[in-house]
Formats: sequence, C-alpha cells, structure tokens
Amino acid sequence: MRGIERGKAPSIVALGGGTGLSTILRGLKLYSEDLTAVVTVADDGGGSGVLRKDLGMLPPGDIRHCMEALANTEPMMQKLLNYRFTEGRLAGQAFGNLLLAALDGISQSFDQAVARMGEVLAITGRILPVTNANVQLEAIFDNGASVCGESKIFAFKKEQDCRIHHVRLLPEHPPALPQALEAIRRAQIILLGPGSLYTSVIPNLLVDGIAEAIQESKALKIYICNIMTQDGETEGMTAVDHVAALLEHGGPGLVNLCLCNSEPVRNTLLERYSKEDAEPMLVERREMELLGAEVVARPLVDENSQYARHSGRKVAQAVMEVYRQQADTKIF
Repeated sequence: MRGIERGKAPSIVALGGGTGLSTILRGLKLYSEDLTAVVTVADDGGGSGVLRKDLGMLPPGDIRHCMEALANTEPMMQKLLNYRFTEGRLAGQAFGNLLLAALDGISQSFDQAVARMGEVLAITGRILPVTNANVQLEAIFDNGASVCGESKIFAFKKEQDCRIHHVRLLPEHPPALPQALEAIRRAQIILLGPGSLYTSVIPNLLVDGIAEAIQESKALKIYICNIMTQDGETEGMTAVDHVAALLEHGGPGLVNLCLCNSEPVRNTLLERYSKEDAEPMLVERREMELLGAEVVARPLVDENSQYARHSGRKVAQAVMEVYRQQADTKIF
C-alpha cells in the first residue's frame, strides 16, 4: 500500500454519490483500508430507476460505481460489472446493477445485499447505503415551484430558469443506517463531495442523524469542492454558495476545510462547458472563512479525462497531506 503505513492509516468516511464519490474512493483506498463510503439512495433515473420501479428495490447505480472503485478483482470482473446490455428489455442495464438486484432478492435488507456484494468483489473498506428507506428527492426553487424525482430536477430547473432554494427527502427524516452513524462517530477524516451538490451530497445530510453525527465529530471535516459549476443544478454558484447550501440543509459544524482545485482547466474543455453555462468554480477565501471553513487549494484535475473532473489520486494525496499537517499541529 502506498502512502502512510497500514498501522497508522486513519479511519475515513466519504459521503456522496454519483461519479464524484467513486472517483475519490479509487485514490483513498491506496492510503487506508479503514474506509467507508456512505452513499445516497435518492437516484431514480436510468437503469437504477427501472429496477427501482420494477423490483421495488433501492437504486443500485451509485452503489455499483463505488463497488467498482473499491473492488480487488480480476480485470474481467471489472469489465463484467460495467457491461451494459444492448438489446431487448435489458437494453442499457448494467450487469453490476443486476447482480446487486439478485443479491437484494435473497437478502433481508438492501444494506445486507450491498455487504454481500462487497464480499463477492473483495472490496477495500465498506460501502453503506445512507438509509434503507425508500426515499424520493424533491427540489423547491426560488420562485416557489417544486419537482419530485432526482432525475427530473435538471430539466425542471432549466425550464424555471432560477436557482434551487432547497431540497428535501420524501418521506422526510428517514432513519439512517446505524452502521453509517457509527462509522461517522469513529472517523478521523470525514469527506463531503465532490459531486452534484443538491442530488448527490446534500441528500445524505437530510437522513435523520447524519448531519448531527458529523457536527458532533472531532474528525477533520473536508468539503471537496467541484471543479466546475454544474449545468442544470448550480449555474452561477460559487464555492461559498456550495458550502452555505450544505450548512443551510445540515446545520453548522459540517465543514472546517474546503479543498479546492488550483489547476487551470484546458481551454478546449472550458469552451465546451461554457455552452452549458458551466464555468470554473470561483473560490472566495475570506467569505469562506466567515463560514468557518479554511480554504486549501491544490491541483486536482484529472489531466487524462475528457471532462473537467477530479483525479482520485490527487484528491487522496491532498487529503492525506492536510490530515498529517492538522494532526501534527493538533488542531482537531
């Protein structure tokens, strides 16, 4: 294992969903095996939405991405998990989603199915759904309009042409998975993001007990800020706006450090994103400090990606550097 010695590896909890969470997990597993991913279950689009509707199960997609990131299997198994059927009723469905659906069918609960899939794939660390409750995500906009369903928010926001005021889960205050709360309580590093602010990160904070457990924790609490604003979700928002939204939904004490990208994004990518009203994240240090969060800037861009996305390796390295520095000065 690269990085710090095994015996000294910190306990890390990363909360989120989508590709952002799975990306950083690939880097974090190089530094610690005491790694827990707490994953949102509010997704209702794509293949996950189909299985959710047909089988009544919780959405498997974000869980599958995390499984792929933490799996220690042969390349053929990785390829198999990623395989998407191209014909018939299964067209567009990923085999990994079906595997989790099968495990859900023979398990007493969704979190048990996830644990069994982790055993099959010999993953590093643990993956936990934030709740076993069947929840939907509702977005309420500045103009008072609202839409229910995570997959509907993008188009509805474009239609309303105004900011998201807040989001909530339906039913409200679903119970958190006890193992998720315990993982947060014993963590030395708690990570929020990167990923879609309102549809991947914040939904975790709306589950009963999660925000409170983070607030009470003495861990180093880091928000990994997105590199770009997101079309159909956070156009025109700054890094400070992102952290403010986290605090508005989850309360104070959730973040004491904001990890931001300092690396320029390639001009070809900027041109592409500008067509979607997306731009590099503006970071205002003084305003961020007024929210109680220190800004740490590091080069975080994945130079091999065709999108402006984080490098899991760079993010993990930056997180560990900051953790060591904070531990040495005994700030937390």
